[in-house]
Amino acid sequence: MAEEHHGGGGAAAPDIRVEAESSSEQSVASSRGVMPREDCVEGIRSALKHPTVRFLREQMEKAGCQVWPRLIQAATCSTAGGYASREGIKVCCNHMTLQDEINQVIIHELIHAYDDCVTKNMDWKNCAHHACSEIRANHLSGDCHYKRELLRGFMKIRGHEQDCVKRRALMSVKNNPYCSEAASKDAIEAVWNICYNDTRPFDRAP
Repeated sequence: MAEEHHGGGGAAAPDIRVEAESSSEQSVASSRGVMPREDCVEGIRSALKHPTVRFLREQMEKAGCQVWPRLIQAATCSTAGGYASREGIKVCCNHMTLQDEINQVIIHELIHAYDDCVTKNMDWKNCAHHACSEIRANHLSGDCHYKRELLRGFMKIRGHEQDCVKRRALMSVKNNPYCSEAASKDAIEAVWNICYNDTRPFDRAP
């Protein structure tokens, strides 16, 4: 999920929040029940030690991106997590049931944060820009690993990963008030090849 606060323009009302819900699909694990907030906060601390989280933060720092102390915060919200320009990442503890979910939310949102920093003239109101970051975040974060897809009830094996990335990217972009469902589909198709194959910063991994 990526979101941006801004001041008007286009057809949407001023100060509207642009949101892209990327984790609204329920998994079998959701039956475990939501973890207590204090466990979620501790889970966020644990996630900071995850190799992929550490790598992404290091790459952001090398790129000159602002990685401030409260970049990642615990929150109560309507989706699993989000990123807002100049505000950082939120992990929605009222949706977390497992440490793996916290790790995945943070990795996904750090990719949005990386894109927001390194992409020239990044505009979350632009459907193609938004679609590109969602494609990258869903692909590179591991959100669409076949084991996670099986837990969500999607049983397809061959070609599952690209189908999952497109499905979850569409879920997000069509919730952007500047992007209709048709415009979201068109944007995903238009940028698919270049964005799906853009593996930055993981192409710099040792």
